[in-house]
Amino acid sequence: MEFRLLGTVSVDTRTGPLPLGPAKRRSLLAALLLSANTPVPVARLTDSLWGEEPPPRARGVIQGHVSRLRALLTGAEAQAYGVELVTLGDAYVLRVPETLLDYQRFEELLMLARQQRSAADTVRMLDDALSLWQGPALGGTFTEGPLQAAAHTLEESRLATVEELARAYADLGEHHRAASVLRAEAVAHPMRESLAAALILALYRAGRQSEALDWFHRTRRLLADELGIDPGHELADAYALILRGGPRPGAAPAGGTDAAGASRAGTDPAEGAGTTAPPGPRVPAAHNPSAAPHPTDLLPRAPRGFHGRNAELAALTRAAAGEAPVCLVTGPAGVGKTSLALQWAHHNPAAFPDGRLFADLRGFSETGEPALIDVLREFLLALGVAPRRVPESVSAAAALFRSLTDRRRLLVVLDNARDSATVRALLPGGTDCVTLVTSRNRLEGLIASDAARPVPLGILEPQDGTALLAGVLGEERILAEPVAARRLAELCGGLPLALRVTAARLAGRPQWTLAGLADELADERGRLTFLDVDDTGVSAALRLTVQQLPADAVRQLARLGHHPGGHFDPYTCAALAGTDPAAAAAALERLGSAHLVTETAPGRWVLHDLVRLYARGLDPASGAEALVDVLDHYIATALAAADTAEPGGEPCFVLPEGYRPAAVRDFADRAAAMHWLATERDDLARAAVAARGAGLHDRAWRIILLQWPQVVWRVRDSWAPLLELALDSARAKQDLYAESRVLNLLGWVLTEEGRTAEALTLLERSPGLAQQAGDRLGEATALINLAVVQAGQGELDRALEGCGRAVVLAREEEDRHTEMLALQHLARLQLSAHRPGDALGSARTALALGPEHEEAARRSLLLAVSGEARLALGEEDEGILLLDRAAEEAERAGYDEGAVRALEVLLRVSARAEYRTRHALALRRLTDGG
Repeated sequence: MEFRLLGTVSVDTRTGPLPLGPAKRRSLLAALLLSANTPVPVARLTDSLWGEEPPPRARGVIQGHVSRLRALLTGAEAQAYGVELVTLGDAYVLRVPETLLDYQRFEELLMLARQQRSAADTVRMLDDALSLWQGPALGGTFTEGPLQAAAHTLEESRLATVEELARAYADLGEHHRAASVLRAEAVAHPMRESLAAALILALYRAGRQSEALDWFHRTRRLLADELGIDPGHELADAYALILRGGPRPGAAPAGGTDAAGASRAGTDPAEGAGTTAPPGPRVPAAHNPSAAPHPTDLLPRAPRGFHGRNAELAALTRAAAGEAPVCLVTGPAGVGKTSLALQWAHHNPAAFPDGRLFADLRGFSETGEPALIDVLREFLLALGVAPRRVPESVSAAAALFRSLTDRRRLLVVLDNARDSATVRALLPGGTDCVTLVTSRNRLEGLIASDAARPVPLGILEPQDGTALLAGVLGEERILAEPVAARRLAELCGGLPLALRVTAARLAGRPQWTLAGLADELADERGRLTFLDVDDTGVSAALRLTVQQLPADAVRQLARLGHHPGGHFDPYTCAALAGTDPAAAAAALERLGSAHLVTETAPGRWVLHDLVRLYARGLDPASGAEALVDVLDHYIATALAAADTAEPGGEPCFVLPEGYRPAAVRDFADRAAAMHWLATERDDLARAAVAARGAGLHDRAWRIILLQWPQVVWRVRDSWAPLLELALDSARAKQDLYAESRVLNLLGWVLTEEGRTAEALTLLERSPGLAQQAGDRLGEATALINLAVVQAGQGELDRALEGCGRAVVLAREEEDRHTEMLALQHLARLQLSAHRPGDALGSARTALALGPEHEEAARRSLLLAVSGEARLALGEEDEGILLLDRAAEEAERAGYDEGAVRALEVLLRVSARAEYRTRHALALRRLTDGG
């Protein structure tokens, strides 16, 4: 058995490939295989299959595809190979030996190839690795979102392998074969400059100079026409090598580097650090090959214990490939911006033969920023300007700096910049110079004025965090407590500064265990204290950022520290801070620019755990007030959402004591309201938990109960635990109204989950509680839900009686919504009791209550009951007509389940091909999610 992702996604067995079916199923398999042996949450699978707009029944569709995949694997005796598709809570895991995965074998062959001392062995293994590819990665899937990113990553790995194979051929002196390997890929990827540069060098070294020059000019024109950019350093260096008649096979390039500027020996050519280059234009090496370089180098030493950040290092390299690029590394305090910049600068020495300059601009320091003239003086002296020739004004010194750097290839690192204006005065003048800026602020002005290319820096992944700890504490100590080490990395929030402080505490106390410190850090009340040591720590770093904020932004940050949820929007922030959404949005932008909050989607923000703890300490006394404010905001907004999603569907209950809503948003339509309920589900749950923890039970059950439109829409989506929390809060307040309402919803959810006995126990109590509370509509709803369960238990007479009572109660209360619901269920029960005439009458009455344009799903169900009643009465033509209308209404509303039900009844009485086609399409939409 073999699982293939390097080409069309497939599963090969001894009897041939498995029939995987539709693209959605292949996509699901691909997502599981890419995370083989690791649980993949349903939410991530939903993103992989549909992106940002999953269908309402996405979970059911995924369950269906998983069931089919499991059956296919079982039929192929997958268990004999150690393959198993397992459900783990809200996730699935595909357990499969890595030897059965083609992309894992590809990676293993690459690793082995890089360990070979013989170029011939390297070629053989790289050939074997590339032979595993049978087409574009993840073929036959919906390569959007996460799958698209994975396919791109795999393709990048393949192209890098092709380039490695060409280099191995070059090491063997087989430059014609290197050119042959590269040409096909360069044609297929004409914008990939590394391929073009490698091909140009291979052609030149194979004695095909004219062809190499033609390929360079072809690529240069393509880059200019398509992207409006000049060739990067690799292409330019390859071209320069040809022009100056650089080394052919058998001669090493001068300085120990190849024409692409990569060091072959792995040494740093900047051995003349501290010496200065003479002022004035530099003599090109092509005209003075015997001259030894003496570059200036002001870089601090390379960071020790640097781990991870491969993606960001690659992004920096890409950003530095343009003309006079300004690369902007931004991120929160303590995230490792300076370390990243220095790591990249030290590992690219050959790209800057004229030297590397460095200045700490101290934009976030208590000692204050250095004067610009002092920074420029240091740069000019390093470039060989005599002290007496350094101008006294900033403008003149900056002009001289630009002039001296005009024809040089120089790196300028400007660390800890506070604003764009400071950076602009220090930009070099040469088109081949690279400027690398780090800042806690986004410096959007620099992006606008100088086309700075941002490289945002986020937190470390847990594995990189534990590697950083190991770099300080030693591998042995980490391996002795691997679980505790990962927990420490998570408690530090992936923030390198926090991890280094933690490592420093442990390094000085060898008797401490990692688990012991993790237990200490787990207590939020003292976590920041443990993450400070001497004059270094998370609190100190955050304080320097916060002290530069205006007062309104600081107040907003302080209130955000008390937010119980994980995300927030301007409305939530306005409620917390007592402002309006526009002012809150402006404060969020200011906080976001300082990397104290992060925007994960338009208008949706998050707060890092350590920043949240720091923010909470800015104004600890306001915690109780802030919690009540945000709870009332959620209640008011959920009321608006429920009223928009299901107008008239829920009576307005008495609001809690001291209720003071603020910053309530409006919803344009049902789709917007349902989207808000779906995206805020987790935060609403956290808010309810926080309310119960604070003894605010009257708010806890309301926040949960107001999500009822979403509960009804996604009834099988694990709502029971949350509703049980609401039930506890209702009972804690001895609120009979609340208890009855929650029991209604919880009982119905348990019924849909197949937990009928539990549902019956709860629902039998609900009507009496509603009656005691004087909640006649709640009593009607309880009787309807109870009737559904009773009918399922065979107690049809009791169900009919209860549903009839619900109709009377709703009618007396003049509530058309509840009456229509009761009549719909009554009609279905009457049909089950072989009383088609009564069922037809109940359905007609219900249809007369609802306007034509409202409640499309319910109208479809009522039309279907009417059609079935007509069939039972022997009125086949009328029955078919009504069922056809029911299916059409369901199809227009996107209610595929209703369409399938109506069309299934039609197919029992009609052989029309149209019904078969529509039924198949509706069933496919229901299975595939669209």
